Amino acid sequence: MTTPSPDPNRRRAFRPRWQRQGHHPDYRFSLANERTFLAWIRTALAFMAGAVGIYQFAPDVATPWAREAVAVLLSLAGALLSLAAYRRWASNERAMRSDAALPYTRLLLILALFVTLVALVLGLLLVWG
Repeated sequence: MTTPSPDPNRRRAFRPRWQRQGHHPDYRFSLANERTFLAWIRTALAFMAGAVGIYQFAPDVATPWAREAVAVLLSLAGALLSLAAYRRWASNERAMRSDAALPYTRLLLILALFVTLVALVLGLLLVWG
């Protein structure tokens, strides 16, 4: 008895419904989108590493509650940024599959303002901490 040959159109890995729609984008654009996603993930990891560094290795920077507040803020920002990175990657993929314009995100401005705020707070803690 022979086993039936697998359906060539069926993939084993889970793929969201939106990924099965439209046409496959040019691999160069898809890989560029993935590199951008990974850059966002690296930034999220840097936020979390900064949170651990401030909390564990800078006991003289400020009062314990101020250090903990900055560490929690950085950790939460890292978690939110990693979720936003996936959402942005998926929306870009959807747009490329349907030949639509890439969506605009305010996340870039929010991220820049957040980094500025954290830098100012850390500067104040170092000066007056």
